Amino acid sequence: MSIDLTEETITDAVQQTFEGCTNERMREVFVTLVQHLHDFAREVRLTSEEWFTAVDFLERVGRISSPTRQEFVLLSDILGLSVLVDQINHGNGSATDSTLLGPFYVEGRPRAENGADISGGVAGMPLFFSGTVVDPDGRPVVGADVDTWHSDSEGFYDVQQADKLHGEPAMRALLDTDDDGRFWYRSIVPRYYPVPTDGPCGEILRAAGRSPMRPEHIHFWLHAEGYEPLVTMLFRGDDPYLERDAVFGAKRSLVADFVQHEAGETAPHGTVMSEPFQTVEWTFTLAPARG
Repeated sequence: MSIDLTEETITDAVQQTFEGCTNERMREVFVTLVQHLHDFAREVRLTSEEWFTAVDFLERVGRISSPTRQEFVLLSDILGLSVLVDQINHGNGSATDSTLLGPFYVEGRPRAENGADISGGVAGMPLFFSGTVVDPDGRPVVGADVDTWHSDSEGFYDVQQADKLHGEPAMRALLDTDDDGRFWYRSIVPRYYPVPTDGPCGEILRAAGRSPMRPEHIHFWLHAEGYEPLVTMLFRGDDPYLERDAVFGAKRSLVADFVQHEAGETAPHGTVMSEPFQTVEWTFTLAPARG
């Protein structure tokens, strides 16, 4: 390798350093990454000041990230990379459409029985969700793990209100499907909300004049033996931000009916309600695991 590298020769020199890599996929990814990074810098004529700004930005993204605040995930989301990767890997059409995981998934969620109230006592209009998990032929998937989580009626997740909720989880749970592939729970109606803008990602949105808003939705992550995992969301069809999701995650195929009911009507599972409430029903189709 020459020590007298130029703008034209530096890329090939860096790529050659990966020739000894025994992992062929790793070599392919890094050689291509170097090519595109260098081509980008040459194309925009990146200045030293801009390079320092970018490095500082990434450092601050790392500093603000935590187990409950995934700023790098948010950065990937607002740049459309998360949706692109999802489209590359889950475009088979034989299952419910997938979409973003989002930055507010938490592994330490409580396990709940079907029919449980997972709201954690947070105030809001009651929501009764009923889901069914099936295979592509419509047969029930028994014993599937179903992670679900969503915001409260003001657009905040539990991890954004740790002090108010004393660190207790709310509006999230892990459930299992029964012998008919069904799962169900009670919670509260979520609301549209802005993605966090108090960190480095907010700087990008403000500089671009972009809206930070996400439409109302409920998250799901389904796992079952013999099937591909499914990460998805369900959206309210009349949400004002459905067509301009800040992270590009909304899909028409994932629009659900949030049905309004009046007080005095019977909610699912035989509960007569003394206040208005909403219901949502959905069937999730899982794709068989790839051989």
